[in-house]
Amino acid sequence: MAGPLNGYRVIDLTTMISGPLATMILADQGADVIKIETPTGGDFSRHVATRRGGFSASFLNNNRNKRSVVIDLKKESGLRILHELAGSADVVIQNFRPGVADRIGIGYAELSQRNSQLVYMSIAGFGFAGPYANRRVFDPLIQSLSGLTTVQAGSDNDRPRLVRTILPDKLTGFAAAQAICAALLARHKTGSGQHVKLSMMDTIISFLWSSDMGGHTFVGDEMEQEVAQSFIDLIYETQDGFMSVAVMRHTEWVGLSRAVERPEWLEDERFQDTAGLEEHKNARLELTQSALRERTTADWIERLEAQDVPCAPVLSRKEVIRHAQVQANKILVEVDHPKAGKLRQARNAPDFSATPSEYRFGAPVYGIDTQQVLVDLGYDEKQIAALVADGSVKRSETET
Repeated sequence: MAGPLNGYRVIDLTTMISGPLATMILADQGADVIKIETPTGGDFSRHVATRRGGFSASFLNNNRNKRSVVIDLKKESGLRILHELAGSADVVIQNFRPGVADRIGIGYAELSQRNSQLVYMSIAGFGFAGPYANRRVFDPLIQSLSGLTTVQAGSDNDRPRLVRTILPDKLTGFAAAQAICAALLARHKTGSGQHVKLSMMDTIISFLWSSDMGGHTFVGDEMEQEVAQSFIDLIYETQDGFMSVAVMRHTEWVGLSRAVERPEWLEDERFQDTAGLEEHKNARLELTQSALRERTTADWIERLEAQDVPCAPVLSRKEVIRHAQVQANKILVEVDHPKAGKLRQARNAPDFSATPSEYRFGAPVYGIDTQQVLVDLGYDEKQIAALVADGSVKRSETET
């Protein structure tokens, strides 16, 4: 059974992570994604470190199930090909700096004249207007400007800290995929496409507001300065490693006290209800840490689970792939790539009962599909050869 987006065509003009991740989600779910790459080497992520068989892990992990077509959009014939592709596509997605797509003739206004049902997604860094709109952007800059680094620090008084993964990039990819699907659903009702704009900045601010901006939610009663409830992480050292224990309610405190054999904790006046646990959080966490050093992580997991106290071991990346729960979820799959060899990748996370996602093929060789896509558009071999000769398109060596 084909994926839920089978039959939809996406023209992907994006590079790096946020856009390619969004379109890979759509591709995993069945969409025909045609990745348009430049004649000067294609997506920058093709060339980063951690490589095998001429492919980077980054490119492999954000571009499977896509076709690669190399077009020079600076040439009139290259633009014409892009317009032809957009004319029969359902989605065009780009992450040029604001205004660039319009300037080179592939903005929404121009492409929608040819295809009124087109869903056009623009991804920007800081936004589409304002003092930062045209600045170059990288993930740490969004983390800094959005307030994420101070949330990660815990307090406005502490040194700001980056989240040690490119959260703005990746979260924007997921938000873009969801927004595109919503726009396609709206088109099904109205018959018309639309322009969807999404910035990394807006994505992270929206993300933070769900749980981290309570002090700025009530207008007129904003907090002047954020202060951490505690600087102690809910990561505890054990006899042989680390683990996390989450005690949020008094019933869980009772279970923890029993598991660590500290009956005196139940008599402590500070910890007689859930409010007391929160009020005296640092003291509670320090007591917890002092107890958990006495046994191994495995011992504590067994004891805490017997008392229904939420807990989990802290795993390294190497350990994650072997954990029983990860294996039970079957989230990691091993696949064969014709150039990079056997790969371990995370499958598309949603599990569709009737229209499952599938791994159809790995990330494409640069320009491998240029020839076939042009043939599908009606170009004959003589016309294609002329386009190759003048540099409007580029084929991979396997095509020539």
